[in-house]
Amino acid sequence: MSREVTIAGVSISRPEKEMYPATDEAVAVTKADVAGYYADLAEAMLPHLRGRPISMQRFPDGIEGSSFYEKKVPGHFPDFVTRVEVDTADGAQQQVTIEDQRTLVYLADQACLTPHVWLATAEHLHQPNQLIIDLDPSVPGLAAVRRATTAVGELLDEIGLTSFVKTTGSRGYHVLVPLRPERDFDGVREFARSFAQVLIARAPDLLTLEARKNKRGERVLVDIQRNAYGQTAVPPYVLRARPGAPVATPIGWDEVSRVAPGGHTIRSIKRRLAQIDDPWAGIGRRRQTLTKAAERLRRLTD
Repeated sequence: MSREVTIAGVSISRPEKEMYPATDEAVAVTKADVAGYYADLAEAMLPHLRGRPISMQRFPDGIEGSSFYEKKVPGHFPDFVTRVEVDTADGAQQQVTIEDQRTLVYLADQACLTPHVWLATAEHLHQPNQLIIDLDPSVPGLAAVRRATTAVGELLDEIGLTSFVKTTGSRGYHVLVPLRPERDFDGVREFARSFAQVLIARAPDLLTLEARKNKRGERVLVDIQRNAYGQTAVPPYVLRARPGAPVATPIGWDEVSRVAPGGHTIRSIKRRLAQIDDPWAGIGRRRQTLTKAAERLRRLTD
C-alpha cells in the first residue's frame, strides 16, 4: 500500500513510483521526488511559466514506459489549475497555464515531467515575447555545438540584442532573446531566418538550416522553427525524460564551454542555485524590439 504524501497542498498518488530508474551514478527518482523538486524550484521557475499556455509531456509509467503530449485540459483537472483559451486547427481549446507552486506539483502528480511552454503569453497570443534559437548537434560530441552556440551569442551581440543561454537538459543549447510583444510570429520567424542565414554564411562548414539529418553531415542545426504560433520550448529548470533526470539549466555565456547540455540534474541543481545567482533572474526586464537589429542585420548582407 502506498504511503500518503502531501506536497504543497497536493496529495501525491503512488509517491514511491519510479519515474527515473537508478543509474550507475544515481539512485532512482520517484514521483514524490519529482513533486518535491518542482515545489522547491517553483520560485525560480514561475517567472518563466506564468501566463504561457503549456503542452504537458506525461509519462504515466516513468521514462521507460510510453509517453504522450497533452495540450487540452483534461476534464478531471481541479479548478485551481488556471486555463487559457487558444485557437487551434480544431477550434478553440482550453490549455493549462502554470501560475503557482501548487499547479506545478499537481502536474508532477499527473506524471507531467516536462511542461513545454509557448513563446507568447495569454495577453498577446499572436505576438511572441521570446525568440528562441535551438542548437541541435547532428553527431555526438560537444565541441561543434558549443562553437555554434557561442557564434549565435556573438552575432546577436554584434547587432545589439541581449541574449540568454541555457542547456536543454538533452543534447544541445537554447539561445533566447526576450522581446517586446510587437511583431507577430511570422515577423519574428522571418527575422530569425535572416539571422540564421547570416550566421551560416560565416561558418558554412559548422552550421546549417537543413532539418533532415541525412543532409546535415556533421553540421549543427540552427533550428528556428519554434518561432511559430502554438510551438513550444522547454523552460528553465524543467526535468527532461532522460536517464539521471537532467534539468534544462540557465547558464552564463562564459559557462557554455564548461557546462554540458545534460550537465545538471535533479540532484545537483539546487546546490548550483545556492552557490550562484540565477543567470536568468530579471530576464523579463530585458525585453527588446527587433527593428534596429534587423537594420544592422541587413547591412551585414549588403
